[in-house]
Amino acid sequence: MAKKVPIDKLQSEIDKLLSEYAESANRDVSQLAKSFAQKGAKAVSAEAKTKFKGTKYANGWTYQFEENRYSAQGVIYNKTPGLPHLLENGHANRNGGRTAGRPHIAPVEEKLVTEFQKAVEGVL
Repeated sequence: MAKKVPIDKLQSEIDKLLSEYAESANRDVSQLAKSFAQKGAKAVSAEAKTKFKGTKYANGWTYQFEENRYSAQGVIYNKTPGLPHLLENGHANRNGGRTAGRPHIAPVEEKLVTEFQKAVEGVL
């Protein structure tokens, strides 16, 4: 049922409703971001296990989640810094040759980004 509001209190009522919606949306998107960061770390780890069998590299994938009042951010990373870039893009060898890259991060990233966008649109 509609709520009757005097015209002189309309602005404050609209502000209150918008702030409640913003808090709710921020909370929902934050929960989505955390779950997708966790899901992404597991997906990259699984992809790395298929490309690099028997290495500690594949088990080193984890995530960090940061949240404040206006934003939420999930960062997926490997515990061995620098190595993901070299394995994803290739690198130079000692003998002057080049090692081909093995893409294992980019496919997972593209998939997660599209799924996250759809999930956010569904929540909002």
